[in-house]
Amino acid sequence: MNILITGAGRGLGLDLVAVALEHGHDVIAGVRDPARGQAALSALAAAYGDNLTVAALDVTDEAGIAALAASLKEQGRTLGVIINNAAVLNATDTPLEELDIAEMQLALDINLYGPMRVVKHFLPLLTEQKASIINISSEAGSITNAYPGSYPYTISKTALNMFSQKLHVTLKERGIHVLSVHPGWMPTDMGGSKAPTSPRTSAERILGLIEQRTAPEGHFRFVDYTGKDMEI
Repeated sequence: MNILITGAGRGLGLDLVAVALEHGHDVIAGVRDPARGQAALSALAAAYGDNLTVAALDVTDEAGIAALAASLKEQGRTLGVIINNAAVLNATDTPLEELDIAEMQLALDINLYGPMRVVKHFLPLLTEQKASIINISSEAGSITNAYPGSYPYTISKTALNMFSQKLHVTLKERGIHVLSVHPGWMPTDMGGSKAPTSPRTSAERILGLIEQRTAPEGHFRFVDYTGKDMEI
């Protein structure tokens, strides 16, 4: 299976790349700048050879996304999975009265419009059997469990969950499996050092959701990394 992963240079994205390769899949690892600070991906490339392709992929650059999709099509590449992992956490402690709306625009551009751009241009390549689209979301996107602050991140993740739901109802007749996944609170650059969930553990379980095509028990396509339904 060919798996496209955005935000693949660090954190959960890097572990998703490593686990997918260990599971025998081919991976296209999308990073904003393949020439900068990609020692871990380079080590994986040395170990897995042609099974790993590191590609320039900035989720805010629609022309670049379209060009990469066209290049893969010309090479005869297909996809089995798209994992929209790239995200930004910004203006977390800023009260609404002081919030620069540009921070909202940034979060929406990366956390919502980024996945929309990626799916828009790579969906024609998603032709392998038992195909999946996985949008890495967050418990922060739950309306039921809304909390103060973090307007850009929480609202953008709530919107991402709606995007996943719309993809599901649009693509279910084609057999494409769609999920929004809360990956757990992890000790990454975004999660901080006190977070309890290992990115490797989360990545392993997310690959399991893909390979087993785990479906939520309820109506909504929002689960945690173990497959448990999340509250919308």
